[in-house]
This record gives sequence, structure tokens and C-alpha cells, in this order.
Amino acid sequence: MKCAWTELLSILPIWMRSDVDTLGKEDLQELHLRLGQAPVLRKQTGFANLSGCVSAADLCYVINTASRYSPWTAASMSMGYITASGGHRIGICGDAVVSADKLTGIRNVRSVCIRVARDFPGIAIKASTIKDNILIIGPPGSGKTTFLRDLIRHKSKADTVCVVDERGEIFPPGMYTGIHTDILTGISKPIGLDILIRTMGPKTVAVDEITQEEDAAALLKACFCGVQLIATAHASSAEDLQCRSVYKPLIEQGIFQNLIVLGEDKSWHVERMKQ
Repeated sequence: MKCAWTELLSILPIWMRSDVDTLGKEDLQELHLRLGQAPVLRKQTGFANLSGCVSAADLCYVINTASRYSPWTAASMSMGYITASGGHRIGICGDAVVSADKLTGIRNVRSVCIRVARDFPGIAIKASTIKDNILIIGPPGSGKTTFLRDLIRHKSKADTVCVVDERGEIFPPGMYTGIHTDILTGISKPIGLDILIRTMGPKTVAVDEITQEEDAAALLKACFCGVQLIATAHASSAEDLQCRSVYKPLIEQGIFQNLIVLGEDKSWHVERMKQ
């Protein structure tokens, strides 16, 4: 297991760094900072509270420090989060700023959730022999991006894998990407997929988090270009997946033949998609 732990500590207010380091270095999953309350660590073994009280200045410090590492902060903020150096995702809650029924930002921040990015080399070795299209699903926190990252690396041992990594979360700077991996960062999935397939000659293309109809449409277009597709989606099961309208076109067209289903306990298994 690997983690950009120093990068995580660097975005925290100085007064809480030592305690977070002591209590969470081995198994911290999330750090919750809520205005006027004690910081809360969510670990594999349960919750732990720090002494002290989170201030508005502390929340501003986290956001301002984390945003220096990402040139795509504005785009991420419009989706309610920031990606910090090392791939750590910072969810933000406060007053939503909405324009034309779309979130454009968040002000008066009252809480943040820092999800710790950890790398587990080798977890996807057995899945790397799958030849058909693969959709990785699981509930929040089950490790979809982590599994995708390792699968990409193992796939790249045999042939070129191209990745649209919109916010630098799949492969943060400095993280090993694989032998034959090409990564396009800071661009939407629809535009990125089109560029990579036309210009880089991939055997496999991979994206993280299908969340919008535009993402699904881009995958439908890409599937007829002779490449293997690998993607992730929020769903706890095949039945759950089928209930979500954004995935309906992909299911109806039979785009993904294989589901890799992740559990909250980090276990996984493969299911064949019913056509």
C-alpha cells in the first residue's frame, strides 16, 4: 500500500497535523472538518475525534492550500470538490451557487471531507486478462479509482492504454502509470476520448466515474472504434446499475460485457452483464 501522506498533511492546518499523523497514517480513510466541531477521523477500525475546534480559517486554509496544486480547481469546485496533490479528494459543503440549474461553486464553506487516496499495487492482476469491455462498480469508498489505476498499469504491460484523467485523480503527479500508458489530464471525457482514439492508437481506453449523459454518449461512440473500454460507475450491484437512467444507454447497447463489483470490504468479483 502506498499513499502520498506528506502531501495530505501539508494541506491541513498546522495545529492538527501531528495528531492526524499519529492516529491516521496507517488506515485513515476520511478526515471530516466541520465548522465549530472537533475534527473526525474515519478509519478502518471506526471513528476517532481530535481535540480542538475547526474554525472558518481552518476550512479556508485547507481549500486554499489544496487548490494551489490543481490547475483545474475551478472546474472541480463546480462539482463540489477539489483534487489535491497526491490524488486526495476534498468534498466541500456550504452555500451552493447555482446558475441555470447547475452548480457553479460553493461559498460560506461549513465542512469539508478529505478522502485519502491510497495505492494498492497488484490488486487487479487477476482482472487484467479480461479482454472484453469492463465496467468497475461499487459504493462510495469501495476503491473504484484505486482498482482502475492498478488495472490500467497491468493492462499496459501488453499494449497501449490511453487514459482520460480529468482531474489528475487516477494518476497524481509522481505516481507510477505503467509501461505503455498515455494520460490526458484536465479535459472532459467526451473531448478527451475523441482525441486519444484519433491520435494515440490505443488498444484500451480508460475513464473514471461515468456520472453524466455526455460521458455515456462518449463511451457509446468510442465502443465502435475497435478499442477495449474500461470505466467506473457508482452502483452497488448490477441491479442498482440498471435503475440509474444515466447508464441506461450503455446497458441497452450491451457496451460492457463484464462487471467488476467491489465491496466495502475491498473484496471484488466479476459478473457477466446480461444482454
